[in-house]
Amino acid sequence: MSEDKNRATAAAILPLVGGARNVTSIAHCMTRLRLGIKHRSMVQDEALKALPAVMGVVEDDTYQIVLGPGTVARVTPEFERLVEEARATAGQSAAATPDGSAPGGPHPGDSPAPPHTTAPSAEELAAQGAALKARQKARNATPVKLFLRRIANIFVPLIPALIGCGIVAGINGLLTNLGWLPSVVPALAAMASGFMSLIAVFVGYNTAKEFGGTAVLGGAVAAIIVFPGVANITAFGQKLSPGQGGVLGALAAALLAVQVEKWCRRWVPEALDVLLTPTLTVLLSGLVTIFGLMYVAGTVSTAIGTFATWLLATGGAFAGFVLGGLFLPLVMLGLHQALIPIHTTLIQEQGYTVLLPILAMAGAGQVGAALAVYLRLPRNGSVRKTIKSALPAGFLGVGEPLIYGVSLPLGRPFITACIGGAFGGGFVGLFNQLGDAVGSTAIGPSGWALFPLVKGNQAIGTTITIYALGLLVGYVIGFLATYFFGFSKQMLTDLNATPEPAAATPPPGSATPDPATGHGPAPAPDRPGAGS
Repeated sequence: MSEDKNRATAAAILPLVGGARNVTSIAHCMTRLRLGIKHRSMVQDEALKALPAVMGVVEDDTYQIVLGPGTVARVTPEFERLVEEARATAGQSAAATPDGSAPGGPHPGDSPAPPHTTAPSAEELAAQGAALKARQKARNATPVKLFLRRIANIFVPLIPALIGCGIVAGINGLLTNLGWLPSVVPALAAMASGFMSLIAVFVGYNTAKEFGGTAVLGGAVAAIIVFPGVANITAFGQKLSPGQGGVLGALAAALLAVQVEKWCRRWVPEALDVLLTPTLTVLLSGLVTIFGLMYVAGTVSTAIGTFATWLLATGGAFAGFVLGGLFLPLVMLGLHQALIPIHTTLIQEQGYTVLLPILAMAGAGQVGAALAVYLRLPRNGSVRKTIKSALPAGFLGVGEPLIYGVSLPLGRPFITACIGGAFGGGFVGLFNQLGDAVGSTAIGPSGWALFPLVKGNQAIGTTITIYALGLLVGYVIGFLATYFFGFSKQMLTDLNATPEPAAATPPPGSATPDPATGHGPAPAPDRPGAGS
């Protein structure tokens, strides 16, 4: 995507979210542009979904516009520049009127009032999906779930590095197995391992930033965990090892550092704050980390890895069935965010997380269900168009457009899609139980996008084949369950009802003779953008 196209996408999005003055924050993750919105009523959902670059919208703690991997990282900087430019222009004229509005019309980037249109059925389904999401969001605003969301905010910025290093590690493993480029292999190993060896520092930095502390102090305390010199320290009768406790230890250490820092800010005199606060924060938090948190977090991390291995080795098929089937409901409840530190811990402990390929099967079930919906609604052109536009993203693991635009509003297809995910997860879990572990060296991607990150305890070809077959099982079972059980007779009748075409109502004056020919109705003027 060229820079001009990225800017054009950003320029198209800005007025539809209410303009620059309606945007309070801008961020992005792997696939979504995440915006803080001041007035939700100013956002034009349907117009946003109609943009070619937009795969869907999701409303959570922020307003999230799904642009897809790669695209979002290029559109976001352009969007930020447009917002800054619009605010600068608006600021120059804000003093012209008492209420701060610009004279003579709207501000640059401001949104016109959304036109009243009659929504086709696909738009009705999308609106139902948004309403369901909004209601679920209200239910999810509990202290525990909000805390989990903040924990997720710590790890999401690390995902690009995890993916990059994970793919490099995969290339390095392939070259090692083939015996190719032996002089390059050590360099690739350093690239792949460098970030993971210091991930505790990044976790500590982000934790302090997220919870209101000084970010670099959180990173400084977490850095103690990976410092080689801790090998000379004994705690609880055992020698510590560098990295012991991993990301969980870094998370706990940085949280403690934030509390110590806030206490110091309240009680240390201002004249001494610049010296004493950072010193006491590092000293007190560091001592607790070395002589307590590293040992405890190390024990917990080891237990997580041991439990995951045991679970899939003894009951892999059942565990995979449950995890694959319940993952999307967990997402709706906001509980999936608790899995992010577990994934990262497993990657640190074992080199890959065995849970992510199983959970990825939930997306496969959605794709299969969407294909069945497409075939079962042959006369519902709008829903079929939505599915066709969302399927490529679904195959790549971006499932929100299918979930919130199709399956969830329909109800039954969401359940049958979860059944597809359950069988796909059970298939992958079964092979884990048989001794063929299937894991991922990073978190974030899903679907076909996960193939470059797949890793296990067998040859790479075997591991990729098991994952591919798991996706196929998810597709097939999701399709069959939805095709045969996803609709009642009444649903099929209602959703396949042929709507009255808009062209059936003659436009005013169309009955008059065509002035160019003297007979027949005059042709209606072309609509702007028709056929584009």
